[in-house]
Amino acid sequence: MTDVTVINDEGVVTEVAGYARDTAPEGRAITAPPRGTTRLLVTGLGIVAPTGVGVEQHWQSLLRGELAVRPIEGFDASRYGVTVAGQVRDFDPEQYVVPQLKVQTDRWSWMSLAAATLAAEDAGYIPPEEAYATSVFLAAGSGGNEFSQHEIQGLWAKGPRSVGAYQSIAWFYAASTGQVSIRDGYKGPSGVVVSEGAGGLDSIGWARRVARRGTPAVLVGGTEAGVTPYALLCQVTSGRLSTAPRPEDAYKPFDERANGQAIGEGGAILLLEEADAARARGARRVWGEVVGYGATHDAHHHEDPAPDATQYTRAIRLALADAGVAPEEVGMVVADGAGVPELDVLEAQAITAVFGERGVPVTAPSSWTGRLMAGGSALNVATALLAMRDGVVPATGNVDRPVAEYGLDLVVENRERDLDVVVVLARGFGGFNSALVLRRYREEESG
Repeated sequence: MTDVTVINDEGVVTEVAGYARDTAPEGRAITAPPRGTTRLLVTGLGIVAPTGVGVEQHWQSLLRGELAVRPIEGFDASRYGVTVAGQVRDFDPEQYVVPQLKVQTDRWSWMSLAAATLAAEDAGYIPPEEAYATSVFLAAGSGGNEFSQHEIQGLWAKGPRSVGAYQSIAWFYAASTGQVSIRDGYKGPSGVVVSEGAGGLDSIGWARRVARRGTPAVLVGGTEAGVTPYALLCQVTSGRLSTAPRPEDAYKPFDERANGQAIGEGGAILLLEEADAARARGARRVWGEVVGYGATHDAHHHEDPAPDATQYTRAIRLALADAGVAPEEVGMVVADGAGVPELDVLEAQAITAVFGERGVPVTAPSSWTGRLMAGGSALNVATALLAMRDGVVPATGNVDRPVAEYGLDLVVENRERDLDVVVVLARGFGGFNSALVLRRYREEESG
């Protein structure tokens, strides 16, 4: 029997079941959001990913089952022991970034600028005259890698005079947030979240705080561009990357032959709007509603995973409690899908602890694109919204023999299913755990 978290009429958790009971602070209640709080809608999606640039390009690639992890292009990666990755192809930054800005910024910021443009266009969002009405709160995992590597190489080869002034801003984690804000004139409260792979979800958590304090529109999500020599070397040291030379043999989450991750670049940016503000401006589309969020930290080790899934499980329960959603109401779980056996085991334990064995369809779409760090969890949110729109649970890629002992209902072929509530999960290197609950937009409740 699946444990249930009980919420009373005042929106307070009166009984915390399972792992959450053991980890909740003694004498303190976990509270659901008060009734009548801000409703946050997703009104725009912007995608720049290995599966394509644009919403439909990405989605159709997933539905066709096209593996976007391929041999690394642009440099000889064989010396690093890792030779495959998900790279964004057919991306022309000059469509989105003016030349004078392009030379000042790194590829990851080009992708964020492009995705922000696509999200605003998708939403039909024209910033109001009130410049403080729009915020930018993005996530970052590694910053401006390629730009920095070129500048550092110049420093060592030619001396300090060869380093340009833009090095100080192009590598910085907040560069994409800042450049989008400056270019588009968004002056609302803004910032950057640095929690590696969990960052895309955590940016949405922060956006909810910003919206509740009065800012009606927030751009969230993020992109990454870590397929460069220096960045690849940094990630290789984690011991989590697959060394398989063929894409078909690399990054196989929840599979008997799981042997590590494939890295990737790109991600997604989403426009979130307070419901009344979206309705007032006549938003042409609502992809879905953000109704719950939870985050925890393992507090175990800066590199090694925790020995159990206690805190990951608790993050899921917190998100469901925040949303006022019971586990049996969830139609799909979008998993983090590490592709590392010891991490896959922990995620399976967290999912089955909350939903029961084979209690909910589970998919890991990042298996098609590679693991994009903060950009990957943002992209998974976009994928979840597309799945809700079309009533399709997209397959997990590259899985031949799912591990039966995990107890997951792992979707390996596209499955038609009415999706009213979806949970998206993410983990960040170092112990970050996050969960997000999305619900199909119910227009009749918007008044």
